Amino acid sequence: MAFDELLERMRNEWDARARENGKYYIANCREDWSEEDFYRSGEQTLAQEILTDMYNVCQGKTPGEMCVLEIGCGAGRVTRALAEVFGEVHAVDVSGEMVLQARRGLEARPNAYVYQNSGADLSVLGDRQFDFAFSTCVFHHIGSLAVIETYVREVHRLLRPGSLFKFEVQGFLGMAADKEGTWFGLPFSDEDAVAMAERCGFEARYRVGAGEERFWLWYFKK
Repeated sequence: MAFDELLERMRNEWDARARENGKYYIANCREDWSEEDFYRSGEQTLAQEILTDMYNVCQGKTPGEMCVLEIGCGAGRVTRALAEVFGEVHAVDVSGEMVLQARRGLEARPNAYVYQNSGADLSVLGDRQFDFAFSTCVFHHIGSLAVIETYVREVHRLLRPGSLFKFEVQGFLGMAADKEGTWFGLPFSDEDAVAMAERCGFEARYRVGAGEERFWLWYFKK
């Protein structure tokens, strides 16, 4: 499948999932999320993956002065939590349906901005510069290395030097990627993760969860 055709399929399939039950497809541990519980789960992600790691995330900056990028925001589950801590949050998603849901959920957060992007590049953000980038439950749904690496290169373009991109990929090597699908993502070994960082101008300083479904990567812009 051609690159542009895959992006169109990503957009169409995630639009369909958003219309069917967006909250479930974002956090599929339950089907009947209430608004309160859904956004509380985003606060839990913030507490577990960011607030415990503020030394790497902030690097001496005051959170309220930082501009943060989120890749694959869905309905804004984590975006809303990020906006409670950081000065500005800019989030993108391939699905226009998800973007509409996120904007509704973020109406009371004037420092949070949501955009529909192509599914790979970040041209919708122009040349805006960011102090930290984050992504969860996104890349382990992408079966194409070309799409994932395009995202990583784009994040590198927009991050300030020395800043962190913290994200997760599929680490379970027993899972075969659906290279033309949008649910079972490409599995990465530790060597794969380091090699991609080097190709894209990052240092893969820390990695946690190699061999597991949630393989967390800390990429610092050189």
